[in-house]
Amino acid sequence: MPTARPLQPRVRLDTPVTYLKGVGPARADALRRLHLFTANDLLYHIPHRYEDASTVAPIATLEAGMSGTVIGRVVSKGVLPTRKGLRIFQAVLKDGSGMIELSWPGQPFLDRTISKGDVLLATGPVRFFHGRQLQPKEFVNLGPDEEGTGQGRVLSVYPATDGLSFKIIRQVIDAHLDALLPQVEEYLPAELLELGDVPPIRDALRMVHRPQSLAEAHAGRARLAFEELLFVHVLHQRARHLARGARSGIRHENRRTFTTQLRDALSYQLTGAQVRALREIFADMCSDRKMHRLLQGDVGAGKTIVALFAAMLAMENGYQAAIMAPTELLAEQHFGTIGRLLQPLGIEPVLVAGGMKAAARRAAASRLAEAGPVLAVGTHALVQDSAQFARLGLAIIDEQHRFGVEQRKALGAKGEAPDILLMSATPIPRSLALTLYGDLDLSVLDERPPGRQPITTALRPERGRKKVLAFLDNELAAGRQAYIVYPVIEESEKTDLKAAATSYEELVAGALAHRRVALLHGRVPAEERDRIMRTFRDGEIDVLVATTVIEVGIDVPNATVMLVEHPERFGLSQLHQLRGRVGRGAEQSYCILLGDVSPDAAERLGMFVGTEDGFEIARADLQLRGMGDLFGERQSGVPTFRIADPIRDEALSARAAEGAAKVLAADPELAKPGHAGMKRVLVDRYSRSLELFSVG
Repeated sequence: MPTARPLQPRVRLDTPVTYLKGVGPARADALRRLHLFTANDLLYHIPHRYEDASTVAPIATLEAGMSGTVIGRVVSKGVLPTRKGLRIFQAVLKDGSGMIELSWPGQPFLDRTISKGDVLLATGPVRFFHGRQLQPKEFVNLGPDEEGTGQGRVLSVYPATDGLSFKIIRQVIDAHLDALLPQVEEYLPAELLELGDVPPIRDALRMVHRPQSLAEAHAGRARLAFEELLFVHVLHQRARHLARGARSGIRHENRRTFTTQLRDALSYQLTGAQVRALREIFADMCSDRKMHRLLQGDVGAGKTIVALFAAMLAMENGYQAAIMAPTELLAEQHFGTIGRLLQPLGIEPVLVAGGMKAAARRAAASRLAEAGPVLAVGTHALVQDSAQFARLGLAIIDEQHRFGVEQRKALGAKGEAPDILLMSATPIPRSLALTLYGDLDLSVLDERPPGRQPITTALRPERGRKKVLAFLDNELAAGRQAYIVYPVIEESEKTDLKAAATSYEELVAGALAHRRVALLHGRVPAEERDRIMRTFRDGEIDVLVATTVIEVGIDVPNATVMLVEHPERFGLSQLHQLRGRVGRGAEQSYCILLGDVSPDAAERLGMFVGTEDGFEIARADLQLRGMGDLFGERQSGVPTFRIADPIRDEALSARAAEGAAKVLAADPELAKPGHAGMKRVLVDRYSRSLELFSVG
């Protein structure tokens, strides 16, 4: 009797990728570089874009002036140099109906990745240039095989890595999809799927991997984005709930002594946004819960005065308050500004900074150790052991993203569970702030104080350089000061960018030879950097040639010109921060972007020129560049979004936040049977946040 052959083990969700059909040791190593270790990981490896091969046109039907998508085989290729030095990669594509030339100006490197015989899918405009020519805006190299070209359907393009093309990844996923999908169990309750208006998980995974249309692919992606946003909102809302309940805070009382005296001493009226923010802050401070609030506002929106009113509320209740800034210069600036504002009240703040002399440090420490109300302004020196507060009731952290999580926690741990107010001058849309900082309460300053002159902003071409420098020199002749900012410190053979160091030498030898000019960049030692900034602040330097180290700097009211070289190399939000360095005095100020830029860059920069609304600029910047360029270190435990985009998915995020609130209101620990699957996935993905739920 013949021996029965053992059954091959069925592919399971936890099967290591090494044992999947079509994956050998080399491919398994490549998959692991993409953080894909099991078959289940592959299921959630989502295409980062799609090519709509369902609208492929025969090459013969393309005409100049139209846009089209074609699939064909490369029959010839090469790199064509031009008289101006531009190198153009060209390939001739052929299908059953005819041939067309494809052209990629400035991309000669494609000659190494596209071979004769490869099948390409290309989309772009058609023009007439020595015959018909298509300039691809998007293209996919389908390799030498005609099978699986995707003609007549939507083609999934996956994130890939060296030694593993998107096509191989697609083949591996497609080969196992039918076996894996039936094993996937739904983990979101039906009411959440209905609220999000998204499909069940099996349908969603089939839609993203084998879409019949672009609309279907987007619907599948929406489900995965919704659950990602939902889990982040659940974590934030749970953290905020526990933070409020775990610690009782200081119950302040609005005694209207120092706060009223400060209001009466002001020479201006607070904006509606400032009044609203103070109402929210005072409500927190007068409750028995510890405040944990983020105050965000545009450049010049008046965050400091709001923070000062909060400090006065703490002090009129007999408590101490502390304001921590990221640099000594900023701490000194706050100290001076606050000192002038509090002079009519007879209150003198105390400065706490590492660079102080020993006698001054001892005097400051002595004042902090006294039980009476005091306002300390300083740097991270405030969190050192030598800074012992007798009765800290409010900790204010300015430019909070520039501090490490541990430094922020250390200040919050001083005193008797003080209220915490974080401040940020990086304006971001409210919906994104609620997604990123959902564990905090949020106050937004979205109005600028009256009387501030708008900053005149302009984009000027390279041919206007002499006029721009002459204009800048006229401002200097009138007694003003100026910044000139460059994207890099030194010139490089790899780029043709003007650099701060080189241009500084040219300026002091040429156009600004008769002016006092200084150079500032990140390689200048910190002490020397501070000395230069202080000298500029005191009016002993006319022009500061710098990189973006001055992006968040001290106020120099006499500086009226911000000249930015190579503006296309900066993000819109970064440009907005640079523009905020001028316009701080009574004189008209100017922000000039100088250089020849591409049409796309000109369109982007035109948006910046046209508005001073930091929230609008941040929204545009996020849509163009993503979140990574806008944020420094984020809140501890904030998960990275792999699929969701809080700006693009704003409406989806709002529904996810609503769903999270409903679930947690009914089942705070996700202990009910209907939430078991949701909790399992949450724990699996966000293991660092296990302490937010009673999970052993």
